[in-house]
Amino acid sequence: MKRTNVDTNQVEMEDKVVEIKRVTKVVKGGRTMRISALVVVGDKKGHVGVGLGKAAEVPEAIRKAKEDAMKHMVTLPIDDNGSVPHDFIGEYGSAEILLKRASQGTGIIAGGPARIVLELAGYKNIRTKSLGSNNKRNVVLATLAGLGELKTPEQVAALRGISVSDL
Repeated sequence: MKRTNVDTNQVEMEDKVVEIKRVTKVVKGGRTMRISALVVVGDKKGHVGVGLGKAAEVPEAIRKAKEDAMKHMVTLPIDDNGSVPHDFIGEYGSAEILLKRASQGTGIIAGGPARIVLELAGYKNIRTKSLGSNNKRNVVLATLAGLGELKTPEQVAALRGISVSDL
């Protein structure tokens, strides 16, 4: 996964909350309740980031998650018809997600957590299938891991030392 220094002040970033859950910690005096938020941030032009924030209040947890997502932005390859350059399986923990190329007009065919990442990344035509775990955090991170491992034809040609036309 290639991290980039995206100047988030100049680019209009969109964010979506994937999950908000209440977590507890058992201490001597009883239970302490806290909020955990998972947020995806993207500019719909090939830059996307995922962040996790925890706090006592919901708005504070979302703000922290947004800041964390901005710090962990990655640049993703998008081909001419708004799809991925090739098919790939992304893995994180026990979650796996199959990312498949799609022709023009297909749209985004994906489940909830993966759909949010793909929309904010800027993909227009892609098919996915979530395999294994359906934990939202792991599915989001598996999607991001799979997208981060994709290579453009130019990158593959450069690695092999040949021209793109010879591929």
